[in-house]
Amino acid sequence: MTGEPSSSPPKSVTARALAVLAAFDIEHPLLTLSQLARRSGLPVATVYRLAGELEDGRFLDRDGSGRYGLGVRLWEMGVLTPIHGRLREAALPFLLNLQYDCRETVQLAVCDGTAAIYIEKLTSEVSVPAESRIGARIPLHATGIGKTLLAFGPEAFAEAILAMPLQRYSPDTITDRRKLARQLAHIRQQGYAESRQEYHLGSTSIAAPVLVGGTAKAAIGILSYTLRDDLDQYATALLHAAENLARRLEETAGTAYPSLSGLGQE
Repeated sequence: MTGEPSSSPPKSVTARALAVLAAFDIEHPLLTLSQLARRSGLPVATVYRLAGELEDGRFLDRDGSGRYGLGVRLWEMGVLTPIHGRLREAALPFLLNLQYDCRETVQLAVCDGTAAIYIEKLTSEVSVPAESRIGARIPLHATGIGKTLLAFGPEAFAEAILAMPLQRYSPDTITDRRKLARQLAHIRQQGYAESRQEYHLGSTSIAAPVLVGGTAKAAIGILSYTLRDDLDQYATALLHAAENLARRLEETAGTAYPSLSGLGQE
């Protein structure tokens, strides 16, 4: 054994710059130079040079106290991604209508690796935890929206997740693989998922898949932090929103910004 770390620091200039940008996350939106160096695994001198160049290009910003944050150029590039331009813009009208009906938090999420990531959220008047914000990653097995993505995603992917250790987040989190597999089968039969205090105590949710070509490309969820047991009254509206979004995505296939397509046409 050499005693060296299992992963070596990035060597190319591109990889180093990406390591600096990847040092930021929801819990660490602002970082000092030393924090950037530690989280990126790069020498302070290297980070100082790269951060200066990234700041010049507006990929990083620096506040009055010298802390760095992601810059406006990254936001400009982010809105060009398919998730923002195609999926999020197509979904907004349906999410707004659903939130008007239920007066609860409505969320849109996609599967990313072994987790789900929120890409849009319309909140109720009740404050929500940080884990519910846009860009937050949540477990697939412990949330309504995550279980929806599992149930209606590729079968091999669900089997792979079930083979992994299932972390417990609350006393009600399902960590038994057989029980979770049975629940996923029920979700497929019912058409939507339900979750009660499995991720956060006091929370309940229902979620439905956005099925395109028979596979869940996203999921829409209704989330309450008042321990409601009657969210299923909105199941029909939820399913309607998910079906309409799926239809919209199919109709606008190949269009980067569905909300702009057809402008000027009768």
